[in-house]
Amino acid sequence: MPSKTINGVKLAWEEAGAGLPVVLLHAFPLSSSMWAQQRSALAKKFRVITPDFRGFGGSALGAGDSSMELFADDVHALLTELKLGRVVLAGLSMGGYVAFAFYCKYPSAVRALILADTRAPADSEEGRQGRLETAALAEREGAAPVVDRLLPKLLGESTQREKPEVVAQVRAMMLAASPAGMANAMRAMAARTDSVELLARIQCPTLVLVGEEDKLSSPSEAEKMAGSIPQARFQTIPGAGHLSSLEQPARFNMLLEDFLSRLPARS
Repeated sequence: MPSKTINGVKLAWEEAGAGLPVVLLHAFPLSSSMWAQQRSALAKKFRVITPDFRGFGGSALGAGDSSMELFADDVHALLTELKLGRVVLAGLSMGGYVAFAFYCKYPSAVRALILADTRAPADSEEGRQGRLETAALAEREGAAPVVDRLLPKLLGESTQREKPEVVAQVRAMMLAASPAGMANAMRAMAARTDSVELLARIQCPTLVLVGEEDKLSSPSEAEKMAGSIPQARFQTIPGAGHLSSLEQPARFNMLLEDFLSRLPARS
């Protein structure tokens, strides 16, 4: 995994393949490792880049507080470092929040968007308080109790019932996160900007994906979001919850490849 000091912090990323650059932004509290099956599948036709946000995976936490805008600045600085030009930007869950922040600041760098299992509205007051409490729990007791609290919400009932290997894989990925990185990101998500008004201004082809069993960003909410984006397509993924790319990777990859193959040559 390459790494380099970029935007004032050591950032790590994985990349594979050649061609149209596709950047995949990971969920909380995972890392770029969650995209292993997407890197393998998409790299046959595209150049796939999967960065670790600061405080996750191989990236350093850095000083000060994080924000979705800071994560977006890190990604933009990495893309500049790699001389990628315009990219297809995909984000799942927290990665989607960063994708919104990125598009708001750097729209000309985005050729197309993929928004998976994510939400445009800011947190409710109840949701914000829940994140702040979970951040404090991570700092006080470490990653394990946070994993126990969040894991049942992240995975669909079908996955929890039928795919113990996926449950174990996701648990291990979550336990690998640093408590400080978890807490910083939770506070950043709690403070994030509402992106509802941004939706109508998104002027690139967009794919909105959601697991049919997603408890955190419901299919009805995702469909409404897609309806507010001028060039959006909407797809659900049966048998998947909030981490649809891990729960149903074959279906997820097929939908991404189909979307990417339909992009205009000069969009």
